Amino acid sequence: MRIAFGHRPQSGPWGGGNRFAKALIEALEERGDEVVYGLGHPGIDIILMVDPRSRNPVVPFTPGAVFRHVLRHPRTLVAHRINECDERKGTHTMNLRLRLANYAADHTIFIGRWLADLDLWRGETPFRVIHNGADRRVFTDAGRAPWNRNEPFRLVTHHWGAHANKGFDVYDRLDAMMGEPTWQGRLEFTYIGNVPGGHALRHARHLAPLDGPDLAAELRRHHGYVTASLNEPAGMHHIEGALCGLPLLFRNSGALPEYCAGFGEMFENANDVGEALGKLLARYDMHCAALRDYPHDSARMCAAYLSTFDFMIENRQEVLARRRPWRDPLSAFLIQFPW
Repeated sequence: MRIAFGHRPQSGPWGGGNRFAKALIEALEERGDEVVYGLGHPGIDIILMVDPRSRNPVVPFTPGAVFRHVLRHPRTLVAHRINECDERKGTHTMNLRLRLANYAADHTIFIGRWLADLDLWRGETPFRVIHNGADRRVFTDAGRAPWNRNEPFRLVTHHWGAHANKGFDVYDRLDAMMGEPTWQGRLEFTYIGNVPGGHALRHARHLAPLDGPDLAAELRRHHGYVTASLNEPAGMHHIEGALCGLPLLFRNSGALPEYCAGFGEMFENANDVGEALGKLLARYDMHCAALRDYPHDSARMCAAYLSTFDFMIENRQEVLARRRPWRDPLSAFLIQFPW
């Protein structure tokens, strides 16, 4: 099978989408599939779209180019992975871009059920939810020392993006708690990654973005993981923390409950994160035990993508019979323009 992949993998820290791309490309190539990063190669079986933004430097082709390709090569099938939304960062055009890109798709993949329930697609194509997963070979709890209840509880989070919706209201609250009598000497907090311009943490450790084994080693120095992202479609960060054996302190927002429920404590906002942290400490051993069965790893994720691609190829004739490229001339026209 020849796959045109809609993301050129990058070296070093580049966010969760890059780690997804690396994992799936490795799985495809390990089983003998060929991965290409453009549409000029002959005999492309499947195109995987992962980002509709033409200005993203890692995106090798636009949805318009995909649409034109399948007009010329009608046996090529198109899968569309949706991992974004306007709700995530308070933008106003991403949902429209995703709906237009989805016009060229034969099958849609969402990274969270919460995301599938938003107004992001037309409902004209079959879809499934495939949850993100991280690499257990890298993100493992081997060598992690659990909290002994006599030392300060070390909490950590990490983000590549620096948007305020990553949860900085909560991270600022945790930073302030470290200076309050109730928590002073009982709590340490580390933030790994980029922060909004002009933002400073007074008490917490702030480290530059890390990736791969270096990131995993730093996560294992801690006892718990916090994610406060608003309207998170899925993310990789909390998955990596969980696979490193860290019970999760997570916000009730977006797809986070899909990934985190049963493996930590949930909070609503910055006002109640301290209460939820107290529950996490009280139930620490129980949550550590539950994490032995945490399911979201890259092996499971990649197997689901490969199964989806195989199903599309095996049922190519049925897929092509459903395709109606000119069903909406306005969308067929608008998809030609780069966004």
